[in-house]
Order: sequence, then structure tokens, then C-alpha cells
Amino acid sequence: MDNKNKFDLNYFLTDASFENWARGINKNDITYWNNWIQNNPDYVETVENAKAIINGINFNQDYPSKEKVNEVLLSILPEIRLDSVSNKKPAYKKKSHTTLLTAAAAVLLVLISWTSYSYYTNDSQTVHKTNYGEIIDLKLPDGTSVVLNGNSEISYDKETPRLLHLKGEAYFKVKPIPSTNAKFWVITNDLKVEVLGTHFHVNTRKQKTNVVLDEGSIHLEFINGEVTKMIPGEMVSFSKESKKIIHKRVDIKTPYALWRGGTYAFNEIPLEDVMLNLELTYGLEVQYSSNELKKIPISGGIPNQNLKICIAAIEKATGTRIINKGNILRVLENPIY
Repeated sequence: MDNKNKFDLNYFLTDASFENWARGINKNDITYWNNWIQNNPDYVETVENAKAIINGINFNQDYPSKEKVNEVLLSILPEIRLDSVSNKKPAYKKKSHTTLLTAAAAVLLVLISWTSYSYYTNDSQTVHKTNYGEIIDLKLPDGTSVVLNGNSEISYDKETPRLLHLKGEAYFKVKPIPSTNAKFWVITNDLKVEVLGTHFHVNTRKQKTNVVLDEGSIHLEFINGEVTKMIPGEMVSFSKESKKIIHKRVDIKTPYALWRGGTYAFNEIPLEDVMLNLELTYGLEVQYSSNELKKIPISGGIPNQNLKICIAAIEKATGTRIINKGNILRVLENPIY
């Protein structure tokens, strides 16, 4: 076998020693793979993808802040060197400092890849729009924080920045203004969210609007004229087509908008519903070789900012094979399982 082709994604995913390194649970494996990666920077992308998949299948992960990532990178970059690997390890050709630093830069891009997006403003209106698969963190003029998911858009008039329109999915941390008790509104095709200052999630996909309240209280005014008040840990769904208002409790220990940390979180969700998130976020069409595949349940967290990693994680979690051709994802049974 060509040794260069040996170290593919599947090799790392099926290697127990590598999995220990990825999870940080064995000192000897950690030392070995740290040295191996330093001496094989050509595989950094594959290694990081495999690590993301292995850790992505875990539930309730704690994601480091961008500041923490920068802090860790600054601490390890000076240590990137051309140390020899122990005689007990395979010998590999040493790389130049330039190559190693390039590899480090690749790791940096994988860790904090907050990509570009569309932004424009005119005399009266400001618009922020993400492309497929992008997540952006915004600070509005009034100090409100907004995390905008892929294939989503917010817009507001410059004169009224606390009244905005949403298409897609976003998480809001509204800054209160006690001096004036200024309200904040989020308007969708189905309803209007009215708040003073709180944390909540809004999703306008699937021809309906879902609102999940993390803390505080908010009022919803539906397009049919009805009004309701939400409490923390509650989700309200409404569609102007069905005119049905649905209330239900959600697990506040597992944030409904966990996607803003770079992960989709699922708990016994059918594969068909999981793949719908990819369709909406990446603008894809999903096809299945059988209807039975649609029913496979998934529990856990799946990385969502890199389509290739996301697909590989779903394949590993479900035992399926997913072919990406053009804008179509074909889900097949995997004969290996």
C-alpha cells in the first residue's frame, strides 16, 4: 500500500490510539500523536477533521471562546519545532519551519473559521446576510448581540435599530435600556417578538417560526392577532398557513441554539430531520435510497461549519454512506455495517 494514501480520514477514525489523543485521555498516545503531527504537517487538515468528528459525536460539549482559542494558539506556536521523534516511533522526514508554521496557520483557520458574509447599508437600511454554512457574530448599534446562522438574514432601519426583520435562524442577547425601557422587536413572516432585554432563539425555517426563550420574558404577537407571553425553557411554534400555536417545554440544559457554537445538537432525532438542517443551511437537496434510512435516530452533537466534516460525522453516527454530488446529497446503506 502507498504509505501516503494510508493516512486517510478512515485510518484516523478507526485507530484507537488516535481516538485517545483526540479525546485527550492517554498521556502516551497524546505525546506520540503530538510528535507525529509536528513531523507530518501535510496531514493536519485530515487530523483536525477526524478529531472534530470523534469529539463531535459527544453530547453537551463545552466550546472554547475565540479568545481562549487565541490564547492557546499563542502558547503553542513558540513550541513548534523540529524535535526528533523517539526511537520507538516511526521515522519521518523533517519539515522546514516554514512548512510547520503553514500547518499551524491551517489549524488556526480550522479553529476560528468565522467566514465572510454579505453586508450592505444605504441611507436608511442595514442588512446582514450569511452564505451557506456560515455563522457570524454581530453587535447591533444598541449593544444587542446576534449570532446569525447560515443562509439567514437580518435587516433594520437605521432610525429604528431595535426593530429588525429575520429570515432564517438567529440567537439574540438583547441589551436592556433601563433609562427608557426601550423595547426590542424581531419580526418574521408569522409573528412579532417583543422584549425589553433577554436571551432567545428564533428560527423561521420550514414554513413556520419557532421561538425558544432561555431567560427573561417575551411577548409574541401572531399574524392572526393573538398574543402570548413566554417563560424560560419554553418553545412556541406558529405558522400563518396552519394558524396553529404550539407550546412545549425544552431542556434548558441543552441549548436549543447550540449551533451557534459550531454544532448541531440532536436527541433521538430521525435522520430525515437532521438532514433537513443541512438542506436549509447549505442549500442542498437530500435523497434516500430507502425510506427506512429516514427513520434512523441520531443523538449527539455534529460539527456544522464544515460540510465535509458534518457529512462524515453523520455517516459515522448512522452507519450510512452519503454521496455529495453537486447540490444533491444521496444517503445510502453502508454494506460495511
